[in-house]
Amino acid sequence: MDFLDPSGPMMKLVYKLQAEEYKYEFPVSYLPGPIKSSIHAGVLPDCPLFHNKIQFPMSGLLLLNPFEYYMFSFASSLIAPKNYPPGQHGSCSDSAYFVLVDTYLKYFLPTEGNVPPSPFSDTRGTVASPAPRSPNVPYVGYGGHSTSLLKRHITHQPSVNADPAAQEIWRSETLLQVFVEMWLHHYSLEMYQKLQSPQVKLALLQYRLSMSSMLCQPPAPPGSGTLHTYQEPFTPSEEHVLVVRLLVKHLHAFSSSLKQESISSSPSAHSHSSPLEELKRVVVQRFVQQKLYVFLQHCFGHWPLDASFRAVLETWLSYIQPWRYTGEKNNMQADGQNRIVPDKWASFVQENLLMYTKLFQGFLNRAMRTDLVNAKNALMVFRVTKVFVQPNLSEMIQKAEQLFLEPEHAILQRQNRVFLTPSHGGSFLSSRQPVGTDSIFKVKSHVYSLEGQDCQYNLMFGPDLRKNVLKLIQIIAQARRTAKRISDHSTEMAANNSFLSWFAVGSSDHNNTFTGGEMDDMGEGVKKTHEFLDKALDYLCQIFRLNAGQLSQLMVNVASVDDEGASKQLPDCIPSENGFVLTDLGRLQIISGLRRFEIEYQGDPELQPIRSYENAFLVRLMFQISSFINARFGDHMEALCSRQDLLGSIGRHYLSSSSKVAEQRRKSPVLRQMRDRPQRARLSLRVLASYRTLLILLLLYMLFALLSFGTLSSTGLVLIVSFLYELLLNFFHEKLKTK
Repeated sequence: MDFLDPSGPMMKLVYKLQAEEYKYEFPVSYLPGPIKSSIHAGVLPDCPLFHNKIQFPMSGLLLLNPFEYYMFSFASSLIAPKNYPPGQHGSCSDSAYFVLVDTYLKYFLPTEGNVPPSPFSDTRGTVASPAPRSPNVPYVGYGGHSTSLLKRHITHQPSVNADPAAQEIWRSETLLQVFVEMWLHHYSLEMYQKLQSPQVKLALLQYRLSMSSMLCQPPAPPGSGTLHTYQEPFTPSEEHVLVVRLLVKHLHAFSSSLKQESISSSPSAHSHSSPLEELKRVVVQRFVQQKLYVFLQHCFGHWPLDASFRAVLETWLSYIQPWRYTGEKNNMQADGQNRIVPDKWASFVQENLLMYTKLFQGFLNRAMRTDLVNAKNALMVFRVTKVFVQPNLSEMIQKAEQLFLEPEHAILQRQNRVFLTPSHGGSFLSSRQPVGTDSIFKVKSHVYSLEGQDCQYNLMFGPDLRKNVLKLIQIIAQARRTAKRISDHSTEMAANNSFLSWFAVGSSDHNNTFTGGEMDDMGEGVKKTHEFLDKALDYLCQIFRLNAGQLSQLMVNVASVDDEGASKQLPDCIPSENGFVLTDLGRLQIISGLRRFEIEYQGDPELQPIRSYENAFLVRLMFQISSFINARFGDHMEALCSRQDLLGSIGRHYLSSSSKVAEQRRKSPVLRQMRDRPQRARLSLRVLASYRTLLILLLLYMLFALLSFGTLSSTGLVLIVSFLYELLLNFFHEKLKTK
């Protein structure tokens, strides 16, 4: 950490070499896919970071100054493949890399003061910055329409000593652009927009299915030009996403540290602002917004449906809540309720509308396919609803959607009326657009630039999304009922596994392998699930203004479906020669926790692994004795079990017949070959190896000893009591079966 610190030996060496006019070669192969493919195609990337650094014809190398070379190497190490030793994985927030990124951001993008000057100087003054951009090069390469807001500070410098603050800002620009390009630009906007087409989505799905069904030669892709250039997208790691979240949080804090006089001043006064203040004004929208949106869209669509998605979720929630990083605490209510979103953030919501609406729809689709009985998944639903339920936020989103739906002719009419009315202030010749019209153009340009001119925008508070919200509420209600059943079952099992249960004669279920600690953990997780889902349900009703009548009707529907599922425990499936085959409805029932298969041990009960409540020596000894008896008297036992009188009933109860096993296997997705395998009657003595059985026998012998019974007479009494007890159990079982 000290060696790589911004003021440490490594950076001092970088600054010392910066004074020399020597270029370092960085391989193009280390760059993200879209930039690499653009360079290989002979096209200069849009980002000005790569201008004057690429040699044509291509040599496969970038020519960088020492500071750029170090930052490119530092940023590329995050996305480089890593081979961790077995049993280890890279940590995140406590790793040196994570802390170094935070240190670099605070040093080169300070929220207070200016960037510290370079420690080395020569006879000409401070270390020289790179060659200035030409005036016709955009400041940010996110489209040709963006013009540089800082170019007057960069391109109009008469000398490197004219403005020290402007001379030092190039390091902040370089670091930010390197981080954004290396960490976020793995999926180009053009490819994303093409893949939004339904025809391309269908062709891509068919292509993937055909690829997965062929073992040898893959078929040619469908006749879509997009698929010929499509490559499987980059898959970020959890550490990668967490570092991106750190970048987002710091940029929000950096942008919010803009001086109030700079915010409220007129555009003509911006020329007197420092370069760092100008950078704060444009850093989020111009540098990060577009690439982060595509990056998050890719993660929402490709990340596994498990709890690791929390890193992506928190990155998204950090971006759409810039008011959390302003340092202001006065808008937090005293009772701990959600803070009210200030009205000044309405423009941010309008300029980032898709970040709120489109990604919320993506999360909704994920949540409906996730197991919400899991406490970690339920927590993610709770986190999202807690953010969107903040007072004033949903109103801002609705207002932004209304601005986007404003027709074009209404905008022109309103603009003409405003410009022809002197009472609105200013001259008739004023070029300043009215606030309402300016907001409309911002929202429309934001949506069209990210989704394309022919996009079909789906309203967040429209009827289509409302249907999905109602489906999610039903899934949440089903998950709550399932969690309650699991909680009741875990409580019952914990009671049965208590110390007092050793003195009771219960059924020995070899398929129940949960220990007391596991049941306690399960109960605690279910309790958290209840809490998260209850709050999420309440927040969803507040966000989408669902009344009590609609919610109660949904609960009634869920209860009826749940009762039907209870009467038919098996998921929806189709019997086949290889067992049951799940249908799409059956998969949904399993994911939502409505129904499940009773997964049980299907092998020979005598050959099950030795349990913790059994004595290993006695298990092996009883197996040898029972095997000898079964081999010697197997035919006699089969004849006894085949009788239809009382003796046959007793024999079927004491000897392991096929009836009990067949009854259990009808509830489990076992193969037909195993289900139809004949089961011979045999004697099982494994129960005598159980510590519970041994303890009960010991207590009975002690009781009979106190009553002055001998060993043989005590043994006879134990056998008689056991026989009568099992006989009564068999009698009641037969009675219940006839009913």
